Amino acid sequence: MREIVFDTETTGFDPKGGHKMVEIGCIELFNRLPTGAVFHAYFDPERDMPAEAEAVHGLSIAFLTGKPRFAERAADLIDFLGDAPLIAHNAAFDFGFLNAELAVAGLDAVSLDRMIDTIAIARRKHPGAKLSLDALCSRYGIDRSHRTKHGALLDAELLAQLYVELLGGRQIGLELAADPAPVAFAPQGQIGQAGAAMLARVVRPPRPHHASDAELARHQDFIAGFEDPLWTRP
Repeated sequence: MREIVFDTETTGFDPKGGHKMVEIGCIELFNRLPTGAVFHAYFDPERDMPAEAEAVHGLSIAFLTGKPRFAERAADLIDFLGDAPLIAHNAAFDFGFLNAELAVAGLDAVSLDRMIDTIAIARRKHPGAKLSLDALCSRYGIDRSHRTKHGALLDAELLAQLYVELLGGRQIGLELAADPAPVAFAPQGQIGQAGAAMLARVVRPPRPHHASDAELARHQDFIAGFEDPLWTRP
């Protein structure tokens, strides 16, 4: 199963207010393991960079000026994404910017049915806990010591590890189980059909297990050796 984990960096919080995407990083997973295939791009937003946004990701207008505009890389991005489910942390934010940029480029939006939100998964699994990427990486022992600022590709790499842990850990990726299924999460927020299908638990009938006649006979021989056992007293 092919999946894409992605993250974006932007000039602000709301594309409807004129904010733009300035970076996207995508990691390809196959059966929950990274394949090594990535898509990473910076974009010239053709506008200013608010100081508070630059403080988060460190991307200045001086650095971004002259980089391709989103529309110039859109075809490559769409080709990389294919029809795979798309995983993001607080996914509605990233999908909002992605689809806003696609609309400006005159291209079709990415269906929200493909959206898997790791915050929704984490909220169901750890109610009341901190749900930031940093907090969840600490919970699962994911090394982020090299993360001094937000970066789309770096955050996507961390999120890919977190996603696997949220769905049960390394056993899923290594396929130690014949048909590994993630824990049962009820979708929280807008998680999409892809996420809902992936998070649905497969219910298996219990396997019959009982002692054989030979095992029962040996057990009877064993307890017959006890003198005045409690279970024989009136």
